[in-house]
Amino acid sequence: MRLAAVDIGSNSIRLEVAESGAGPVQTLFLDRTVTRLGESVFRTGVIGRDALDLTCEVLKRMARAIRRHEVTAVRAVATSAVRDARNQEEFLSRSAAALGVPVEIISGAEEARLIHLGVQSRWPQGNKRLLLIDIGGGSAELIFDRAGEVIEAFSKPLGAVRLTEMFLRQDPPSPAELQRLDDYIQEKIRPASRVAEMHPTDRVIATSATASALMCAVHRIPRSARERADRLRATTVQLRKLQRNLAASSLERRRTVTGIGPKRAEIIVAGASVLLAILQDLRLPGFTYSVAGVRDGIIADLATRGAEPSSPQLSREQKREVERLARRYGVSMPHARHVAWIARRLFDALQPVHQASPAAGIVLEAAAMLKDAGHFISDTRHHRHSYYVVLHSALPGFTERERMMAANLCRYHRRSLPSSGHTGFAALNAQEQRIVTSMTPLLRLADALDRSRKQVVRDLGIRLSAVQIEIEARALAAPELEVWAAQEAAEAFRAVFRRELNVSGVIIKAR
Repeated sequence: MRLAAVDIGSNSIRLEVAESGAGPVQTLFLDRTVTRLGESVFRTGVIGRDALDLTCEVLKRMARAIRRHEVTAVRAVATSAVRDARNQEEFLSRSAAALGVPVEIISGAEEARLIHLGVQSRWPQGNKRLLLIDIGGGSAELIFDRAGEVIEAFSKPLGAVRLTEMFLRQDPPSPAELQRLDDYIQEKIRPASRVAEMHPTDRVIATSATASALMCAVHRIPRSARERADRLRATTVQLRKLQRNLAASSLERRRTVTGIGPKRAEIIVAGASVLLAILQDLRLPGFTYSVAGVRDGIIADLATRGAEPSSPQLSREQKREVERLARRYGVSMPHARHVAWIARRLFDALQPVHQASPAAGIVLEAAAMLKDAGHFISDTRHHRHSYYVVLHSALPGFTERERMMAANLCRYHRRSLPSSGHTGFAALNAQEQRIVTSMTPLLRLADALDRSRKQVVRDLGIRLSAVQIEIEARALAAPELEVWAAQEAAEAFRAVFRRELNVSGVIIKAR
């Protein structure tokens, strides 16, 4: 299976095409073009016309490469600059038309997840305690890893393009500019410093072109051979000396530094200042560079999922993020987990009826866990509040479209059925609307089968015929409330599947 990742960053656009099969993922094609998309955003709040035109031209070229390699699945993401841009809707429309596939604006949390996944896929670290640092054009991600699991991640507005636009006007930068820059960086990394005190680190891995340039400069590796910098190490002392030299040099002089490159020289002072501040503030002795990045994380994610997920269940990572969000909004976890379990059972047993792909099962399970998040805002119309909570929350491990479908399912777990007259539902494409419509009766029934919130239903007997669905709720105590509520959900089954739903209950012995 051939996969493609497009990473539209604040400084450059990257494309990776890879082959995924029985063995390790094999990279087939790489492309990178500096566009400085973030310059105008960080200066004016909008993506400039020239930057947008250049971006679309680059994406058209990348689209030709994707077609040439006969790619099966593509994911294109945009990061910090587009997150901040007021004209992001225009950007999404034009970039999707140029690339031929939708472009997704990802959160800082999702960006951090993909960076972590990319590093671990290229260079597995076993049980080591890691700090990953990625300094992009618009943001910097700090990711604390323990034995392959993300325990804390921060996304801060500390990108090299952003900080150059904000603070560094003179050439070379004045002492006052550098002091203001350092003060700003210190303020932003303070939360990560507190986490670092609780979680000692065995290895610091820095990614991104900034880290590559700095590593090449330390080891005097020409930019044309920068792949040799992968997995090399530099000490904090070496970086401090380099950063001071760069900050004291003019742009013309910085362009002559081995490993930096003419375009990177324009923003390297800000990037080096961020990395040095993190290492010094967290009292870290140095860092190792990894060539991995967001695009590698996308490829690894697509390879794990396949072009179509093979399992209807949430992955361990997805489940952790869903439960994290549910707890934040005070959701009853025993009820949420039980409804999710029932929803999975219904999804599997009723597949001949709903005929949805495994991807729909993942969305259903997430919605089952999050449907009550809206109670945090108000008990009145909580289903609508749940929709807004899920729609506007970072949910790493899910694409933007998956999050939109889960939000809509939360919206329809009670009251009205999906309707094209509802704005959120109308924003979905035809396939996504079919998924939400077909999963709505299943979510309502799963919720009904724990109406008492006592988790009495422990198994389901399910029989299908051409005209009706029969469900026997096998419970530890008389499930009268669950059976009554389930019969109330029968109306949705009739409306969506054109079948009757008959629900009965039976008491079983505890195992």
